[in-house]
Amino acid sequence: MSKFGVLVMGPAGAGKTTFCNALIQHCQTTRRSCFYVNLDPAAESFQYDPDLDIRELVTLEDVMEELGLGPNGGLIYCFEFLLQNQDFLTEALDPLSEEYLIIFDMPGQIELYTHVPLLPSLVQFLSRAGPLNINLCAAYLLESTFVVDKAKFFAGTLSAMSAMLMLEMPHVNILTKMDQLDVQDEDSVAAVLSHIDDAIQFHEAQEPKEPNDAQDVDYED
Repeated sequence: MSKFGVLVMGPAGAGKTTFCNALIQHCQTTRRSCFYVNLDPAAESFQYDPDLDIRELVTLEDVMEELGLGPNGGLIYCFEFLLQNQDFLTEALDPLSEEYLIIFDMPGQIELYTHVPLLPSLVQFLSRAGPLNINLCAAYLLESTFVVDKAKFFAGTLSAMSAMLMLEMPHVNILTKMDQLDVQDEDSVAAVLSHIDDAIQFHEAQEPKEPNDAQDVDYED
């Protein structure tokens, strides 16, 4: 059974968690099941409590204090620790049905994407190539540009040149400034979510429902 998920990525301050909040709120409004995963061990507060939180396994603050590492080294250690404890992810995600949209709120530090192969290893574990069999796409927030990547994984530099290179890549859809995301606008969030659903082929896997079918909704207030 396939699962469906989106990796919300981008530089620090790009609005990743704000966008995750907008997705969750939209799912609540439309009675769609979602599962919110925080994978940022340095996160401090959330509008919606994560259903799964890496901070329950390891926190950047504890790693820096106990091992004497800086922020970047500590973050790398946190993800190495996560990959060594993959059951933390499996036990929570494996029971989810194909009706769920799994939202992964990712950290913004570029070192995780460029200096070490930790994020590609994590994506391989989560994706259809790994045991969790999640149809994944990557939603990348870069300034006012929102990118949905249909490929297995995209890790680019945070520069205008990388955005130009993405235009040449197959299976990448870029929403330009004219179509930029407005998290306060339901129609705007719905439009971006439709691109995500197309990328992960969400609707193709859903069983047709009768109008009076009961719907289970699981989310945190």
